Amino acid sequence: MGIRLLHLHLHGLFRSRDLELGRDADTGGQTLYVLDLVRSLAMRPEVDQVDVVTRLIHDRRVSEDYASPQETIATGARILRFPFGPKRYLRKESLWPYLEELADQLVDHLRQPGQAVDWIHAHYADAGFVGALVSQRLGLPLVFTGHSLGREKMRRLIAAGGDRQQIDHSYSISRRIEAEERVLSKADLVITSTRQEAENQYARYRHFRLERAEVVPPGVDSTRFHPNGCVQQQNALDSMLQPFLREPERPPLLAISRAVRRKNIPALVEAFGRSRVLRQRHNLVLVMGCREDPRQLEKQQRDVFQQVFDLVDRYNLYGFVAYPKQHRREQIPALYRWAAQRRGLFVNPALTEPFGLTLLEAAACGLPMVSTDDGGPRDIQARCENGLLADVTDPGALQEALERAGSDRQQWQRWRDNGVEAISRHFSWDAHVCRYLALMQQRISPKEPISSLTHDWVGRCPTRLLLLDLDNSLELPEGPALADLRGRLQRDGYGERLGLGILTGRSLSMARQRYQELHLPEPQVWISRAGSEIHYGVDERPDRLWQQRIQSGWNRQAVMDALDDLRDHITLQEFEHQGPCKVSYLLQETDAEILTLVRQRLRRERLKAEPRLRCHWFLDVLPQGASRSEAIRFLALRWNLKLEQVLVVASQQGDGELMRGLPATVVPADHDPCLERLKQQQRVFFSARPSVGGVLDGLSHYRFSVSVGR
Repeated sequence: MGIRLLHLHLHGLFRSRDLELGRDADTGGQTLYVLDLVRSLAMRPEVDQVDVVTRLIHDRRVSEDYASPQETIATGARILRFPFGPKRYLRKESLWPYLEELADQLVDHLRQPGQAVDWIHAHYADAGFVGALVSQRLGLPLVFTGHSLGREKMRRLIAAGGDRQQIDHSYSISRRIEAEERVLSKADLVITSTRQEAENQYARYRHFRLERAEVVPPGVDSTRFHPNGCVQQQNALDSMLQPFLREPERPPLLAISRAVRRKNIPALVEAFGRSRVLRQRHNLVLVMGCREDPRQLEKQQRDVFQQVFDLVDRYNLYGFVAYPKQHRREQIPALYRWAAQRRGLFVNPALTEPFGLTLLEAAACGLPMVSTDDGGPRDIQARCENGLLADVTDPGALQEALERAGSDRQQWQRWRDNGVEAISRHFSWDAHVCRYLALMQQRISPKEPISSLTHDWVGRCPTRLLLLDLDNSLELPEGPALADLRGRLQRDGYGERLGLGILTGRSLSMARQRYQELHLPEPQVWISRAGSEIHYGVDERPDRLWQQRIQSGWNRQAVMDALDDLRDHITLQEFEHQGPCKVSYLLQETDAEILTLVRQRLRRERLKAEPRLRCHWFLDVLPQGASRSEAIRFLALRWNLKLEQVLVVASQQGDGELMRGLPATVVPADHDPCLERLKQQQRVFFSARPSVGGVLDGLSHYRFSVSVGR
């Protein structure tokens, strides 16, 4: 049987044809790379099936193509679209609250007959977050390509004068960096396009290991990008650009990118405007995606276009700058060739450039470059020797490089020939895919999936499971609601159709003492010590597999040592509140920023541990991958129980982890106000009654108990 692969590419607009490249900040070079990679993989004889998972979108503002659950790319390759979050199209920074919903769906999908895969390849931080969850739950190998990284983006934007807080607000950079750290701690293999990317950019992450990284330069489609074009295509481009240009035969400085700040196009316009040499010798051609009505563009795009228009006006560049409103994807290769015929230059002034795919495309078409000296262009220049690099954060350096590059016709011809020859030798898709598959087979060994490890001893599996929070949602002394709950459990076939489980931060022995006072039926499962332990039935059999999974890389003493310098902020709780895989602290005073401080200390020591704050005062540090939420999902896999048939109760600060994804959640009226921000989650019900009354309302709302469904 051949290899089966799953790629995760979640944001932007993704389909098998007519990619809307440059439409917005989320539909760029990564989209084309993933599509070309999947097509090339599907052609390999050793590959049986390759799927791309992306988001299902119902939105009148975008094509109906993105509302199709499945689309064929080629024989053996398809796009699978899953709905998560609102139906409308969202920018990637708005997807974070809904990613766990997708992870739950993917786990269920991959466990269906015929849908198993050999490994997952996640593209960008959002897909990396989902991939890490699915890999952890199903034991699948994980490959990660970041494409661009949050820390590098933050560094460059601050260097360009941005405000740290505003950048974080606009791009959710902190959330993105946390996701990147998480996936780098889980990934079996990290694929980068350049060695510099691995050694300089990924190396800023505490959980990155250089030995897990491999450089696989991106490929170029030689059937589209080559020096020889037809006259008809060139004539069409002349018609598109001549209305802008007084002397259209001048050598153009061509830039092709999305209208986003990172691409730094205004800096190129300013360098052109300030240079008398460039204005006398060249035209400037800016292809920044398609636009109809500027009011429909995202704010960032509008801002970039406005900067360009203002600079054209300030330097009086009319007649020397072209910025067409529309172009077709099939015109891109012709644009490179059009510029090369006029002995022009391709310019990439991006603040960060992990890949530089447009540089490769331009080189394949015989067009030399002037590019940012960040990331991928360094490796491209080293292999192709087809142009100059410049520090684009320095307007003078960019201007000087452009003036130098256009001054020597013989040098231009050498750069052109070098680029065409080097692309065919180093950057073909065939070479890319061969190395890609070889790495997978050499570096990644299959893991034993959890779904194959289900045993009878984990107890009789109910068809539905109610999970009660022993620490907060069960009232004493007894009231009528508790008696009603007891009666409903007895009526609804407790133990066969409806199961009962207990969530608690306490040890199992302390939880049992508290639970006996409630006079409720014997739970079938206990998830105790904040999710670090699972026990089954009356005889309290521990789940050894769960312990084995979460203990990998856990070092309890190292956690305590790493946090020792925070003793003015946190104090260790008493011995009875500790656990083998749980270090518990009490805050000296409530402080939401304590999580940031603790994460910094843990990451500094490269510890696979996660802090979790509950009820504003209680801080637990658990192994990475251990939590109440993950324990619930592990249990569902053990019992072959759909997450939609699990009902949990959330009421306190720290319960947000229970409110995401597919399980049904009820929030009693006496909940912590901080949970209000999670009302947008799809499977959350806010009750008008407190405590156990809210639980009863949740059972009715979700038609969860058998008596309700009769």
